[in-house]
Amino acid sequence: MSEAKTDSARKRKKRDHRIDALRGIALLMMLADHAPQDVLNRFTLRNFGFADAAEIFVLLAGYASWLAYGRLILRGPPTGGWLMGIERIVRRCWRLYLFQMVMLLVSVLTIRQWRHYSPVPVDFLEPELAHGHEWIWRVLSLQALPNNLNILPLYIVLLLGFPLLVFLWKISPWLLAAASFALWGLINSDPTLNLPNWLDPDGWYFNPFAWQLIFTLGMLAAIVAGKRDGNLPGPLWAKLIAGAYLLFGALECFPYESWNLPSLRPLADVPQADKSDLAIWRWVDAMAILLLVQSSLTATKLSETRIGQGLALLGRHSLEVFSFGTILDLFARLVMNSFGDGWVIQILVNVLGLAGVYGVAVWLDRHRRQAALMAGETRKEAREEEKKDRDAEIGDANP
Repeated sequence: MSEAKTDSARKRKKRDHRIDALRGIALLMMLADHAPQDVLNRFTLRNFGFADAAEIFVLLAGYASWLAYGRLILRGPPTGGWLMGIERIVRRCWRLYLFQMVMLLVSVLTIRQWRHYSPVPVDFLEPELAHGHEWIWRVLSLQALPNNLNILPLYIVLLLGFPLLVFLWKISPWLLAAASFALWGLINSDPTLNLPNWLDPDGWYFNPFAWQLIFTLGMLAAIVAGKRDGNLPGPLWAKLIAGAYLLFGALECFPYESWNLPSLRPLADVPQADKSDLAIWRWVDAMAILLLVQSSLTATKLSETRIGQGLALLGRHSLEVFSFGTILDLFARLVMNSFGDGWVIQILVNVLGLAGVYGVAVWLDRHRRQAALMAGETRKEAREEEKKDRDAEIGDANP
């Protein structure tokens, strides 16, 4: 019995940090990408492939949603089930919504105040948000999604649809995959099918009817990996194909002109890789990355190093890190626009940005551990009190 308990405890302690670390990398790339003048965004994924951090973020959101809610639904009552799963999904969506509103209000009010002291380019703030109050209801109802503040609403919609994905999967995984691909194909053939956006006549920049595909693929990947101790199947031929595709994407998408280098593109014209409707080039790129990471023992070892653990720390608190990073990006853009983007500003902005998001993650992790410790002590005290009550009852019954 003691050996079984030891083995069980060892398994509980063993945690796969690859997904968290990969999500941490995506968050850092977003931090650089959302500040166009930041020199670091020359080295992010969007310069070395068809996909960028957004595809990785949504793919891993689907993966994590299965781990957090899919397995909970399948457990059934009393420790799980549909009602408990849906309740937690709704609570998570409400939290996402609150963070979206805080980011948006801070952004609009900051830009409105900043322009009193320094000129602000029009692309920093849509004209509809620059004046009046009509925009308040629009943003509260998610009818208005500004640039750089449109990925959390996508996540909310996808997460609200997650129970339907689980329902289809329980009928047949093939049915779920076929329905997801069919909807994605329909949107790519008719991009006008989209949710309305008051700020953009074309609708949501991240069309949720198309982006549900990569979210679903992340969910299916989590199910497959769950049957193999967290590892995706990685036969040599699959890794070679994935690696070759990523190499092709890197050669095709690298900005040679920005670096004054001769072009090495295999194709004369870059294939159409529309982001709004999730072109095939993009989700295949993201899936290739996930396959290579989640089938690699080397990736497991790297995720357990000090750097890997730092990245995983960011990934475990992705919502808070992303939201705080988005606000920092806004101030970075304003500072660079007002004072230039020389090396002193570049170093200052990036050091403060990295220190800021990492500091938030460290604080949140310590707070979570303290809360867990206090909860454990409370449960221990409750058990001790319960034991004392039982002993007292036994003593009363046996004078």
